[in-house]
Amino acid sequence: MDPKLLDILVCPVSKAPLEWNKEKNELICRASGLAYPIRDDIPVMLESEARTLTSEERLKESQ
Repeated sequence: MDPKLLDILVCPVSKAPLEWNKEKNELICRASGLAYPIRDDIPVMLESEARTLTSEERLKESQ
């Protein structure tokens, strides 16, 4: 993930900053609790394509 791109992308739902999860190749938004997939090196920033973070994932992120 290009750091410059990550600096300008925000969650379309909450407008909060995103974090890149390298293992799952997703962009994570803590504020909305959503994970946006990255397909063919392109972030899919659609709420309908995002998955909801599990409670375990939310706990892990807040630590």
